[in-house]
Amino acid sequence: MQLGSSSSSAIVEVTPQNFQQEVAEKSRSVPVLLLFWAQQVPVSAQVKATLTGLMPSYEGKAVLALVDVARDQMLAQQLRVQSLPALRVVHDGQLVDQVDGPQSERVYKQLLDELTMSSGDMLRASLEEVLAARDFGTALQILQDSIQQEPNNPAFRVELADVLVRSGQLDDARTALASVAADVAEKKRPQNRLEFWEEAAGLDDTATLQAALDASPDDLDARYALCVRLVVDEEFEAALDLALEIMRTDRTFRDDIGRLTLIRIFDVLGKGAPLATAYRRRMFNYLH
Repeated sequence: MQLGSSSSSAIVEVTPQNFQQEVAEKSRSVPVLLLFWAQQVPVSAQVKATLTGLMPSYEGKAVLALVDVARDQMLAQQLRVQSLPALRVVHDGQLVDQVDGPQSERVYKQLLDELTMSSGDMLRASLEEVLAARDFGTALQILQDSIQQEPNNPAFRVELADVLVRSGQLDDARTALASVAADVAEKKRPQNRLEFWEEAAGLDDTATLQAALDASPDDLDARYALCVRLVVDEEFEAALDLALEIMRTDRTFRDDIGRLTLIRIFDVLGKGAPLATAYRRRMFNYLH
């Protein structure tokens, strides 16, 4: 019996009779996680529930194949399963990994991520933690290793350029950007970030710029200068507020630089960033 509404379900029940179709053949296109379990072994039933709950978020990029050992022990014997739960990973018709005993949801999620993520997705996942800690040295090492392994992957070079800018290595960032084709969509992120950094090079520090704006609240030049500096400081919400206020005050100021700066900050934040989505909506409300 198969769980789900169609043969394309990401969760199936496996027996010796359908093993070839549901595991061996499916593993040619997606990784198959073969879970040996039994209702009589509560810890294995819990693992089954955990994996069943995780599968929908992977949108068919992997299959969970369930083997109820209480019903049939043949497959367990063939794959030398000694205890429950036991997980076997099959990909391209081969056994590529195994996990014996119960694990945390985090472990299973990490396994699924490694099996289903593209190289670009895996890169972003590994970078997220080190960049959150502003550990640019480790981030650069990860990226350089990735480029050595996949020299033709533009995603790695885009991320390298972006981290180089954030760490203040602008000349190296320019070199990295030059190696990225113009039609790579994500190139806009480090390119715009670099432009902000270059513009900020001739500006005072944040405290001085804030004091200047406090002294002359109607000075749009002072407002814009502080906005640029805040982007470099990665104080994005405050920078967006300043750019939005410039746009609301005077669309003709520096050829609508308030609106254009909002768009550039959206690019720096990256596709799908919640802050960019919220402020893009506010910008459109003011425009229309």
